[in-house]
Amino acid sequence: MAKRDYYEVLGVSRDSGDAELKKAYRRLAMKYHPDRNKDNAEAEANFKEAKEAYDVLSDAQKRQIYDQYGHAGIEQQGGFGSQGADFGDIFGDIFGDIFGGGRGGQNRAYRGADLQYNLELSLEEAVFGTESKIDISSKQICEVCSGTGAEPGSTLETCPTCGGVGQVRMQQGFFSIQQTCPKCRGKGKIITHPCKACHGVGAIDKQRTLSVKVPAGVDTGDRIRLANEGEAGENGGPPGDLYVQIHVKAHPIFEREGEHLHCEIPIGFVDAALGGEVEIPTLDGKINLKIPAETQTGKQFRLKGKGVKPVRGGAKGDMFVHVVTETPVNLTKQQKDLFHQLNDLLKAGGKKHSPKSQGWVDGVKNFFDDLKFWAD
Repeated sequence: MAKRDYYEVLGVSRDSGDAELKKAYRRLAMKYHPDRNKDNAEAEANFKEAKEAYDVLSDAQKRQIYDQYGHAGIEQQGGFGSQGADFGDIFGDIFGDIFGGGRGGQNRAYRGADLQYNLELSLEEAVFGTESKIDISSKQICEVCSGTGAEPGSTLETCPTCGGVGQVRMQQGFFSIQQTCPKCRGKGKIITHPCKACHGVGAIDKQRTLSVKVPAGVDTGDRIRLANEGEAGENGGPPGDLYVQIHVKAHPIFEREGEHLHCEIPIGFVDAALGGEVEIPTLDGKINLKIPAETQTGKQFRLKGKGVKPVRGGAKGDMFVHVVTETPVNLTKQQKDLFHQLNDLLKAGGKKHSPKSQGWVDGVKNFFDDLKFWAD
């Protein structure tokens, strides 16, 4: 009987990728495997057909030959000899992704873990940039045993549980799967004489001092990545990275909002009424700010270019000065008398001296008049 097209067997298109092929094969193999279909010749035939199709299409060279010459080209290459393979061998690569690694996992290199360090900065340090020294503790390769975990001069023995493979086979219902060997943890070797320095771990906790260059303009939430400064990798794998998390402390004068700065400036009663000039701080130094006459509390002044230059580029922000009129306290009798005289003079002048206050009074009066109307 003529063989079916391999793409038709797996139910995939001719331009399918490796992931789609594996997914289709896994579905068919789970459905037709003999362990789940006892004494079912048709299911066994379907299983072998799916495996044969996957063996060809998952191999780039065989797939190219099949796409060009069909079944005849594959048969000329010698056919197949693994249709009766054990279930665990067939699924070693597929289930390895799920249950902790396939065959040969004991030689796999693992990247080290990433670390995080929280760095507190003053506003000035964040705005202008700085260089900070930080102390971190991380696992580093043991220099005594060079990461093997074994005492120098001793040898590693083959694991008796997995026979040096690093994997053990376990039966779970219908399935026979491979898992990492619990004895050697997938290494295939066991340590008979652990290193005295690291107690067989192959790594030790080491305290290190690193220099962190903080660029100008950083803000709370920004991260600085120090490549390869994390924990050591396993089996020759690369180390992880260190991420420095920035937190800017509260400032007694300024409040930052992105690239802009805000601050409150108290001014005296006389300066607010008659106008004047006050000295205010900026990150670039002191400047004099002119206060116009009749300035009210809440008045905002904008100083262009007196903010922060963002770390990712762009124009420098502005500084916003918010005026707060300060009411005099601890008055002497003479000062109080003068204020009473001033108040009498202001009242005599009518509404023109307190337009906001009079407007508010008028609004309250209208409110109560409306309430009386609806009540009547």
